[in-house]
Amino acid sequence: MFGQSYKIQTKQRNLFLRVAKGHFATSHSHINYYIDVTTQKTRLSEASAVAKELVSYYKRSTIVDTILCLDGTQVIGTCLATELTKEAFVSINAHQTIYVITPEHTTGSQIIFRDSILSAIEGKNVLILAASVTTGYTAQAAIEAVRYYNGHVAGISSIFATVDECMGYPVHSVFDPKDLQDYATYPSHECPMCREGRKIDALVNSFGYSKL
Repeated sequence: MFGQSYKIQTKQRNLFLRVAKGHFATSHSHINYYIDVTTQKTRLSEASAVAKELVSYYKRSTIVDTILCLDGTQVIGTCLATELTKEAFVSINAHQTIYVITPEHTTGSQIIFRDSILSAIEGKNVLILAASVTTGYTAQAAIEAVRYYNGHVAGISSIFATVDECMGYPVHSVFDPKDLQDYATYPSHECPMCREGRKIDALVNSFGYSKL
């Protein structure tokens, strides 16, 4: 991929984080690590491992009716719903089942829900699932949308996060900056790598990266 890339292993055989060090630009910031969560989002064994890590935060104390999957995390969301509705924990879920949905975005990047899916949001306890929560812009948009459509935010989960909370809601993640001690994110106009004249290696978003 890029010059310096490696994996961060965990105790679970199928759970690790792929990262590459460099100079990367997102739509909101510049970062010094590209965190590749593609296989966690698309490979069943890895998605299941992520779900098993995240479920411990919710299975005993949080009612989850709906999982709102951002950034293409539907496979993880399905695995998480399966973990939350296993026989031992089914009683905490009001309807003994969980909706797994994805948002629709307008051309202005606002999140909307069509009338046909509103029953999964209105009055429901919605767990927001993202690939990463760093600047918090995406998670914040999801929170605002859930509130607008009269849902209740049950929490926020992600594979990687640099924050512990977003708009007052706790953020739980499998990986955090303790796993990348020198991870840094900067507003684009304050990026020290740009000031040093270092070229951007790639543009990155929830779909992946594009080399420059």
